[in-house]
Order: sequence, then structure tokens, then C-alpha cells
Amino acid sequence: MTTTFENLTAGDSIDGPTFAVSRESIRLFCDASLDYNPLHLDDDYMKGSFGKTNFGGIIMHGMNNFGLISRMLTDWAYPRGAIHRRLETRWVKPVRPGDTIQPAGIVKSKQVTKSSRWVLIDVMVRNQAGEKVATGEAMVEFPHD
Repeated sequence: MTTTFENLTAGDSIDGPTFAVSRESIRLFCDASLDYNPLHLDDDYMKGSFGKTNFGGIIMHGMNNFGLISRMLTDWAYPRGAIHRRLETRWVKPVRPGDTIQPAGIVKSKQVTKSSRWVLIDVMVRNQAGEKVATGEAMVEFPHD
């Protein structure tokens, strides 16, 4: 059954693709984003005390989580005639090479306005241990026909 705005209910889930994090994928994201912060490239730098946190090695860009959530939302919304309009995220746990992460969403609520129809979605990314590494909220628009 095709999901439409009318048959969406609070609690419906959305699953995104898994992503295997590697040193290569982190380096490729450095190149794509032009963000060459040593957090993502230099293990020796990251073995020291970074602020009050010791990560013990390089970590993935938080924006990579954002991209995975965006892909999940677009893959879900676009075939249904909807448009991913807003995304806010928070990074809650570092992601390291060797981790496998997956975005997911849960429909929180729906709202109809004069000009459109909106779905509010709680989003998250979990690692292979089921731990949340990112959380947030997204808004998807289902334009009136």
C-alpha cells in the first residue's frame, strides 16, 4: 500500500539505508565538504584531550548524519509527492571508523493548513549497538493536490 498523507498516523516508522563508516568514507566527506579538521583526519591529535573529551581517534563528521537523514526523508517523501522542508539535528555520540549507522524516523504529528499539509517526524541515527548517535526533528510537506 502506498503511503499517503491521509493514511499516515502518529507512530508510523521510516527506515533509511545503513552506512558503513570507514576511514575512506570520512576522508571522502572531508574532500566533499572541504572540512579538513584534524578531528576527522589525525588520530594522534584525537588521542589527546580535545576540550574535556578524549575521543581516542578520529570521528565522522556530524554532517554525515545529517546527510543520511536527508536521504532517508527524500527517498520516503518524493515518491509520495511530498517535499522534505526542514531538518534540525543534534549530535549525541561520536561515530568512528568501523561503526555501521542507520537513520530512522517516527511520524510525530500531522497538520493541515490553508496552503498545505505537514508531517512532523522525529528522526534519529543509531549505531550497530542500537545507541543513538544523532537525534532531531524534520518537517515534510504534502502539497494540496
